[in-house]
Amino acid sequence: MLAIYNTLARGKQPLQPVEPGHVRMYVCGVTVYDYCHLGHARMLVGFDVVARWLRQRGYRVTYVRNITDIDDKIIRRAVESNRPIGELTDYFIEAMHADEARLGVLPPDAEPRATQHVASMLDIIGRLEQKGLAYRADDGDVNYAVRRFPGYGKLSGKSLDDLRAGERVEVAAGKRDPLDFVLWKAAKPTEPAESRWASPFGEGRPGWHIECSAMSRDLLGLPLDIHGGGPDLKFPHHENEIAQSEGAFGGSLANIWMHCGPLLVDAEKMSKSLGNFLTIREACERHRPESVRFFIVRNHYRSPQNFADANLEDADHALARLYTTLKEVPPDELGVDWNEPHAQAFAAAMDDDFNTPEAVAQLFELAGAAHRSRSPRLSAQLRGLAAHLGLLQQMPETFLRDLTGMAGALSAEQIEAHIASRAEAKGARDFARADAIRAELLAAGIMLEDRPGGLTEWRRA
Repeated sequence: MLAIYNTLARGKQPLQPVEPGHVRMYVCGVTVYDYCHLGHARMLVGFDVVARWLRQRGYRVTYVRNITDIDDKIIRRAVESNRPIGELTDYFIEAMHADEARLGVLPPDAEPRATQHVASMLDIIGRLEQKGLAYRADDGDVNYAVRRFPGYGKLSGKSLDDLRAGERVEVAAGKRDPLDFVLWKAAKPTEPAESRWASPFGEGRPGWHIECSAMSRDLLGLPLDIHGGGPDLKFPHHENEIAQSEGAFGGSLANIWMHCGPLLVDAEKMSKSLGNFLTIREACERHRPESVRFFIVRNHYRSPQNFADANLEDADHALARLYTTLKEVPPDELGVDWNEPHAQAFAAAMDDDFNTPEAVAQLFELAGAAHRSRSPRLSAQLRGLAAHLGLLQQMPETFLRDLTGMAGALSAEQIEAHIASRAEAKGARDFARADAIRAELLAAGIMLEDRPGGLTEWRRA
């Protein structure tokens, strides 16, 4: 049975959809005021793999990923650029879709925009006010009274006092408590007319958190089977969603909460101020788009991941080894044989909380076996299994063209770099990643032997 790590339960649990055979998954998407960055890439690719594998396992999946198209940052960018809000958001939505296509990300089943669900947001706010969980502030905003919701903090695992002391919270003069958050923002005279809606609470616009509570319920109902997003959304966004949805309707918002791990750039948190901020399109200009996807997939979705040019070059070389096998041993046209040992190991890895590092290791073992046996059947297994990760679907010649040196033998420097990456993975106790690197080297004809004292020796097979 497929097991998933549930952030709320702090452990793995079997997937048991509310409606047997149908998985309803909601993932918080992008606020469209700029180009998508590498953190977005990890979320987009990670949940694309989740949806692909759920479908392979026979589930009917309804995957909803929203678009935030009204927000303070959007309004600010529209005013600064002297563009209508709708024109600005349409432009960046189109850019996001182009980035997704480069990374091989399949479209979700539904992609609601926040501005299409304002009526539902107002309904939820009204319910919260009736239950005493929301109040109208002197500044015209409507705020959520956090301390009146008994379960607040259960997702992040922190008490209200811990959250107040340790987290940055939105501060406004009309709040009764610094932890309270805005549900409805009163319109300001300086803001454009298209950023305000009429409501029982006066002209204004929804707060960020209420948007997802409305869209997820409108499209999927409650409770959701899976709710996902990036690591920075656990608090306050997802914590606030729980307070809103469960406060208004009772029950649970979601049965399983999934969060991607953090993404670093050159071992630092990505930040424009540090000069290490990279958009998806910039990364795909510097590296082959499939290599960017492979770089994301070869790491577990919950693990920290470091984006560096050296790591992407390593991904280029590793992916080239797989494509070289497909070129030298053309696959037959038969589908995946799920009784074959590599396929069984691949499926077991994916059923264990989407363990893509181990699944990738099986691809390299298959590549090695196909290369040695010259078996079109094993080559077909390689290509067929990789499809469930969104990999190896190009013609080998297309990927390998102009890839100077990547399809040939690894240099000593490249081998040592792989060994160093493996040692780093072992030090971080990421043994699946360490095993995957060993399998990659084996597929390239490199044998490793670990010696006492942490020394690793290598030789060409």
